[in-house]
Amino acid sequence: MEYSEKVMDHFMNPRNVGEIEDASGVGEVGNPSCGDVMRIYLKINEGVIEDAKFKTFGCGAAIATSSMATEMVKGKTIEEAIKITNNVVAEALGGLPAVKMHCSVLAEEALESALTDYFKKQGEPEDKVRELKTAAGIPVREHNHESDH
Repeated sequence: MEYSEKVMDHFMNPRNVGEIEDASGVGEVGNPSCGDVMRIYLKINEGVIEDAKFKTFGCGAAIATSSMATEMVKGKTIEEAIKITNNVVAEALGGLPAVKMHCSVLAEEALESALTDYFKKQGEPEDKVRELKTAAGIPVREHNHESDH
């Protein structure tokens, strides 16, 4: 299996590893069939993601996609961040082998989960992220990991 240099770089030297103690939103997703678990922490101030950290238990591609996703959302508004889909993350990494694309999907879902947690804490409706994605013309995926493998 060939990984791009960027994937290897983010795997060997992952950015933003760790937790944010007073996170504005925390999202955790897992893929039971391959054992990857991804947790993303976001610090959001006035609609801007000031910081993002992650903890991922999984393969090199799962770590690389978490690292890249957290790098990409830092400094972005929530509206910009929701446009960072799994394909955007995979492209930024120089592509992923087809069998590892589900790792980038996990990164997108962990981000979505953290934003949902943030909105919940703000008293916003639970499907606010879906609304924003739909408004931005981004397809909303159904969370069903059984079909990934």
